[in-house]
Amino acid sequence: MVEIKKRVGAGMGVMVLNKEGKILLGKRHDDAEKADSQLHGEGTWTMPGGSLEYGESFEEGAIRESKEETGIIIKNPKVISVRNSKNEHAHFVTIGLLATEFDGEPKVMEPDEIVEWRWFNIEQLPTPIFFPSKQIIENYLIKQFYIKEE
Repeated sequence: MVEIKKRVGAGMGVMVLNKEGKILLGKRHDDAEKADSQLHGEGTWTMPGGSLEYGESFEEGAIRESKEETGIIIKNPKVISVRNSKNEHAHFVTIGLLATEFDGEPKVMEPDEIVEWRWFNIEQLPTPIFFPSKQIIENYLIKQFYIKEE
């Protein structure tokens, strides 16, 4: 029997904040196959983001993923956190980025994956939230780059 070696992936979540301080979140499809995440998260609210591509900087990945998923062009994203995002399905090192400058209005660009994008007050977030996105928000709110897991 061949043992399959599990690997750690690298991903990112982009916390897009508008001038009113509201955060952009998208509702993942309820169907796990369409929600398209190795960490699952079907039916949850999530930030724009995804896997880092080979050779890409964190900032380049954030700009690419935000455009692919929402149609908006973010500018000058800043790395604000790093976390281990893992469950029984997968393990990713998740880089959190903050974008407060952008052009355009969010649109559903991948309707099979994300069914809607909406702005939320950061103190009144919808539930459930995709846990890697929740981790980035937690780091941002307590102004900590890294939170050690117990």
